[in-house]
Amino acid sequence: MARSGVRGEGARPRVRQADDLGWDDSLYEENGDPADGGGASGGRGGDATGQGSGSARRGSGSSGTGRDAADADGRGAGSDRRNGRPVDKDGDDASAEPRGQGQHGGGGGRRRGGGDGGHPRRRRRILRWSASVLALLILGTAGAGYLYYQHLNNNIKKDDLNLGDEKDRAAKSKANAAGQTPLNILLIGSDARDTKENQSLGGAKDTFGGTPLADVQMLLHLSADRSNMSVISMPRDTLLKMPKCTDPDTKKVYPATVGLVMTNISLGRGGPGCTVATWEKLTKIHIDHFMKIDFSGVVSMADAIGGVPVCVDANIYSKDSQGHGSGLKLKKGTTPVKGTQALAWLRTRYGFEDNTDIGRTKAQHQYMNSMVRQLRENATISNPGKLRSLAETATKALTVDKGLGSVLKLYDLGNELKKVEPKRITMTTMPWQWAVSDSNRVEPKPVEAEQLFRLVREDIALDGKDKKKTVTAVKASTDPAAADDQIGVTVQNGTRTAALGPVGGRARTVSQLLVGKGFTKAEADSSAATAAETTVIRYPSADLQGDAQAVAKALGVPLSAVKKSTDVSGVTLVVGADWRQGTAYKAKAQDNTTPASADVLNGAKTDACMHVNKDYTWS
Repeated sequence: MARSGVRGEGARPRVRQADDLGWDDSLYEENGDPADGGGASGGRGGDATGQGSGSARRGSGSSGTGRDAADADGRGAGSDRRNGRPVDKDGDDASAEPRGQGQHGGGGGRRRGGGDGGHPRRRRRILRWSASVLALLILGTAGAGYLYYQHLNNNIKKDDLNLGDEKDRAAKSKANAAGQTPLNILLIGSDARDTKENQSLGGAKDTFGGTPLADVQMLLHLSADRSNMSVISMPRDTLLKMPKCTDPDTKKVYPATVGLVMTNISLGRGGPGCTVATWEKLTKIHIDHFMKIDFSGVVSMADAIGGVPVCVDANIYSKDSQGHGSGLKLKKGTTPVKGTQALAWLRTRYGFEDNTDIGRTKAQHQYMNSMVRQLRENATISNPGKLRSLAETATKALTVDKGLGSVLKLYDLGNELKKVEPKRITMTTMPWQWAVSDSNRVEPKPVEAEQLFRLVREDIALDGKDKKKTVTAVKASTDPAAADDQIGVTVQNGTRTAALGPVGGRARTVSQLLVGKGFTKAEADSSAATAAETTVIRYPSADLQGDAQAVAKALGVPLSAVKKSTDVSGVTLVVGADWRQGTAYKAKAQDNTTPASADVLNGAKTDACMHVNKDYTWS
């Protein structure tokens, strides 16, 4: 298995922390034709089998039989070589004039009589020889094309898609009524200092070969009907719990974290497959592929694409007296950036808005939208040299999962992505709030982040321009439920919201309601209240689906709220914020709008401009 060397083989001077430089910007350094024409002219003399027109001579003493003009090894049928010149199988010099035909071969080739009145032998030999040359040219160029295709395939670095446990995998995306399936791709920006070039571009010389961080994480969702695309960025400072991951090479097991850790350390826990596992655990969105790129890959791709226009609302110089900053220096207005300047733009934190990772994420969205527009506007490339350069650059710059590990598969993916018009591309940032445990970090905003994740899971366009979709009724379980009094049910209080505290005793109230309906094994969970936007009933395995649906029917909860989850050990009812009072559940109308806190940027917005922090301006 070909793998990138991003996980730091060799010396590691110190262990890097999740908030070390990474994609952060501190200490960033700006650093041949046929000689006689025979192959060309003679190629017209043979049919698909290589037989020359009229090459089977009637009444002739010649041995010409009209066999293929070229054998498998590219030589003319019956041909040999003498003193570097072609000869026919009778030993005659094929370059000499035909005997008895005059200086120019005469017009004998047009005579229809028998005997020696057929085509001249010289013409037959020329046809045979030129067909051989043509066959060699075809085979040669085809072979070269295949070798180059294999060369590009060998450029691509591949890694495992998901390093987590199967129980933590998100369910696969469901097909729509037309049988089309959404596509989810995780884009990862690595800060690895695993090469001299990456070290030079990344700065922080004491971290060479250290554990890489996934400092850029974006989930790209392509709708099932390919009409729209959504992107969700997760700030690198996000605190969350990380699942168990196993390194596919060393077999080292990284246990699930007990407490909260920064999301960007996932890449160092076995590779990009752990970043994928972390996203699936958090969002319950099934991820089909990933694409990872490092510093040098960004620079080379930016150069290959050409200048990407970006905008700032004031002169910016991202550098201060303490060495903070990417070194990005731009004048107010729109400037095309490429190469190291493009990398500096993508890494800039000090100088954009409030100097946090949130501002940097917005700048990355602006760059991506502009890049997509540039690629669409310049989609037709007639220069073969430039095409080869783009192919070389792209295949060397990326690490992908094995499902994307060939030029053909990447090409097919590109064709799928370009079906979406920029006006149907929506860039968002995961709704967040300052973390309770660390005021310098963020955490997913409970209700609004989950709403954004649900929209993606259900393939609902974030731009709100979807055609109204028909709701598919949830099928009842084929596994019959146990008797009501034999079904164990744990009831949890999930009524807390970002604005309201939990309703005291809510789990106990609903568990007693269930007991009254015959579910005598229902019990309230006395642990701390959680936050759930809507009431949900979870079950761990297929044999308990029928039991969970029986509980839902008894309470009037829709079957769509019954979910399989490996986070529970039995049927578990979470009373959500939509059922804060009363004993009769009333499902509220589902809100399918994108939360305002997702900070939406439309792909067709050409006047987007980054706000420059006043402490990083120049004149």
